[in-house]
Amino acid sequence: GPRCGAAAAGRAPPMGRRALLWALLAALRAGWCLLPQSGYLHPDEFFQAPEVMAGRDILNLQVYYPWEFLSSFPCRTVVFPLMTSGVTYWAIKSLQQLDICSSCINSYTLLVSPRLLFTIFSFILDYSVYRLAPLWEADLWKALVLLAGSYVTLVFYTRTFTNTLEGLLFALLMVLVSSRKSNGSSVEPTSSPLIGVITTAGFFNRPTFLAFALMPLLYWAGLIVDSQKSIKTVINHFLKLILCACFTAIVFITADTFYFTSMSLDNLYSINKGSLFDVIAQLHEKMVVTPFNFLSYNLNPHNLALHGSHPRVTHFTVNGVMLFGILHILAIGAGFKMLKKYVHQLMRVRSCYRGLPGLLVHSEGNPTLLLFYFVPLAFLSLFSHQEPRFLIPLILPLVLFSASQNRAVKWKHLIVIFNLLGAFLFGCLHQGGLIPCLFHLEQLIHSPAPSNHPRHYTLLFAHTYMPPRFLLNIKKTDRHVEVIDMAGSGEETLCQTIEQQASNFTCSDCHIFVIIPGTVRGTITKCGISFKNETLIFPHLSMEDPPQMPILSSGNWRSQLGLYILQLHRDQ
Repeated sequence: GPRCGAAAAGRAPPMGRRALLWALLAALRAGWCLLPQSGYLHPDEFFQAPEVMAGRDILNLQVYYPWEFLSSFPCRTVVFPLMTSGVTYWAIKSLQQLDICSSCINSYTLLVSPRLLFTIFSFILDYSVYRLAPLWEADLWKALVLLAGSYVTLVFYTRTFTNTLEGLLFALLMVLVSSRKSNGSSVEPTSSPLIGVITTAGFFNRPTFLAFALMPLLYWAGLIVDSQKSIKTVINHFLKLILCACFTAIVFITADTFYFTSMSLDNLYSINKGSLFDVIAQLHEKMVVTPFNFLSYNLNPHNLALHGSHPRVTHFTVNGVMLFGILHILAIGAGFKMLKKYVHQLMRVRSCYRGLPGLLVHSEGNPTLLLFYFVPLAFLSLFSHQEPRFLIPLILPLVLFSASQNRAVKWKHLIVIFNLLGAFLFGCLHQGGLIPCLFHLEQLIHSPAPSNHPRHYTLLFAHTYMPPRFLLNIKKTDRHVEVIDMAGSGEETLCQTIEQQASNFTCSDCHIFVIIPGTVRGTITKCGISFKNETLIFPHLSMEDPPQMPILSSGNWRSQLGLYILQLHRDQ
């Protein structure tokens, strides 16, 4: 089977076959990114990096700035967006300026270039499995195939999410804390500073990283204390970690402060040239610490409710199964068994103080891997807002656990079917018409005008996810394109807005387009507005306006699973 790469129980195929399977799945990851993937998972994949970087910072395109990046109360660090989407946009801008390619900046390169960088970074996961599998008694090639064949890797880890970066930093942290010398007894001394850097960087990327970092840090601390005879050496390790963590925090705070206050050192000196202390005081006064803003916002239950409240068990019962399928269920089963076993041992044999350190340091790999999986899951479950993507960093401990003791082998066919369905649903179907629609509109907007009169476009989006404006590739100075996002507006509001736009048909070269899913196409018909052109983009599945099963089974199924681009008729 393509997921487990295992033949009948007890007789594994040659290592070469599994290696070939991993190579094919790795090629699929890169190839599907370049195609590109049409599925649109969540607005955050665009509005937490590419949309912001394509604006005034690098390409000067018309964009929508999300609330997290407003200078009045910034909740996201700018360091990672600059290092990822920012770098790729700077590269394609440089290529165009150097005349290496005349039209480097278009909707395709704007979408694919940051995704391609993330796809390259996603192989950090594969490297982590390669390093960790022998240490955690997991079958290397089974673990690699489980990882590469998971739709979470193929879809989520090739997108520009902060959760993706969180998963990669968690993987690096696991590699660092698991690094041992040849005798397996002590941690490599170089890991302390790097652990400090990665933990702090992860915290600034997403403060929830602390939930993922807790168990690796406890494990590392246990190994340090266990392996070092001298208290001085132990203190030295911890001091290195703390100093490097503080230095990294200063770098992030300084970068965010300069970015969000739009102040340079020259400005500060011009404010008060007399004293360096005054300059430092000015900086301190305007200091931006984005994780604290993030936490103060998210710890307010009213704010979380605005983004959707879920039962506390959603991660355990729904999201874990949605992302990892049978592997999550097997982990829960194994977790209960091991918990029962350790409770019995604790009651009968061991004294209380030996319990946790013994479990963390001296146990065989699996119980600790389960803690690496379930402890972050439990902490994330304390918050009422629970989305599946929050759990994607947990794929690494889960595949390592699943690839030990032939756990996943007998479920290989189910695992293959589950990941095929997941890849198709989230990689192709889910809001899958919106990106091709923006590609189509970008070509239309930038097509040569037949007359000298500038054309004006009004693009009205309804019942779709928020459209990323940067994919239309419109310069900030251009005023000939207007984007109206109606979100999930009701029938009356929608009709009023369309009628209002139709009545404002003043210029001779004005074009009004309404973009709407096929499932709510009937709503537009009730508005009594005629359209001169209809373009259907297939496939497009809106979970907010799902297709009705009776209509799907009729001949009209294609329109139900499509996104319409409707052009208003001039003579209304």
